Amino acid sequence: MSFRDLGLSEATLKAVEEAGYIKPTDIQAQTIPAILMCRDVLGLAQTGTGKTASFTLPMIDILANGKAKARMPRSLILAPTRELAAQVSESFDKYGKNNKLSQALIVGGTSMDEQIKKLDHGVDVLIATPGRLLDLFARGKVILADIKVLVIDEADRMLDMGFRPDLEKIVSIVPPLRQTLFFSATMSDDIKSLTDKFLSNPKTIQIDKDASTAVNVEHYIVNITHWKQKQGAFYKVFSSENVSNAFVFCNRKKDIGDVCKFLSSKNITNIALHGDMSQEERTKSLSDFKAGKAQILVCSDVAARGIDIQGMSHVFNWDIPNNPEDYVHRIGRTGRAGAKGRAFSIAMKNEDKNLDKIKKFINSDIKVFEFEEMKKEEPVEVKPRAVQPNRDRKQDKSRKKPYVPVDFTEDENNDGGFGDDIPAFLLR
Repeated sequence: MSFRDLGLSEATLKAVEEAGYIKPTDIQAQTIPAILMCRDVLGLAQTGTGKTASFTLPMIDILANGKAKARMPRSLILAPTRELAAQVSESFDKYGKNNKLSQALIVGGTSMDEQIKKLDHGVDVLIATPGRLLDLFARGKVILADIKVLVIDEADRMLDMGFRPDLEKIVSIVPPLRQTLFFSATMSDDIKSLTDKFLSNPKTIQIDKDASTAVNVEHYIVNITHWKQKQGAFYKVFSSENVSNAFVFCNRKKDIGDVCKFLSSKNITNIALHGDMSQEERTKSLSDFKAGKAQILVCSDVAARGIDIQGMSHVFNWDIPNNPEDYVHRIGRTGRAGAKGRAFSIAMKNEDKNLDKIKKFINSDIKVFEFEEMKKEEPVEVKPRAVQPNRDRKQDKSRKKPYVPVDFTEDENNDGGFGDDIPAFLLR
């Protein structure tokens, strides 16, 4: 099957061909025709399967005819993070270049005035994070009464980040007669309750049942016995692998700086990306990494959620994620668009419970990566030194060698070690 079999317009097909894509992914092949028929869609697929293009391509054709009014966008795409929202915006730029659709990117951490100016001119596509959108709505700067297509992307991450109240409020504001596209990498009870509430007779499209990780990714566990072995374990694996570029995921933002310092000490170029950085800093970090200015991007889950960088060779989990869903999303940064990828997770014994949850969630075991050098790094048990009696220890406080008392008792075969030259003070 080719993109020409999906019912897309010539203008959109030309943009797709110029982008170098010939064959649609499974999620694209099943989703695009359903969206073009104006069906509500529930798309369940792992990261790296082409979900973004599966809704941007048909939306471009659906919105090709019509004109947006001031402050009244014609479509709305909700994303959990600024980076993912920016990625969706780039997708519209890439595939919609032969159309005259206008768009606005509404996210926090950037100038609200510039965003308001775009909304005042009217936009066909509004791409937003929930918080900034509700802020502008409360100020009367955006009107959601003309939304014809609503997209909720990375819905599972939305819930993880506590956006459910915001999502419910936004959905209550947009028109009830609309087309709703709902995408998630995983399907939980919470996701099901939202789909029942938001969607009307949706076409459910599920790729790779049971939320398994990408089939193109080989993933391994690197077992260690002490947290101090993490740096050594990472460097040994890194040195044994042909790493062109990679993500290193940390559970805590405060650890990212320490990991970056360690990588720099090994002359491994790296860039940090986390939620405490300003939007300008985050944008620059991501842009520099995409431009190849560093080999490693050290990041947290929130910052890197949904980032699509083609050709990512490796993913390293510095820490085992607390949620199995996060493992799926982390591993999904590599092995994208049919490419091969490798993923390594450094695990201590006290993380067995989280590992068991991950294995159960992905319905698969994870290989253990072993090599002889790792076995030599196990902590050596240090036995306590024998403690000398208090009398000897007190007398020997200033000595470097253990104090050994001299026996001065009379013995015909023992002169006390002084020979005939006995000091005068001993004769008194």
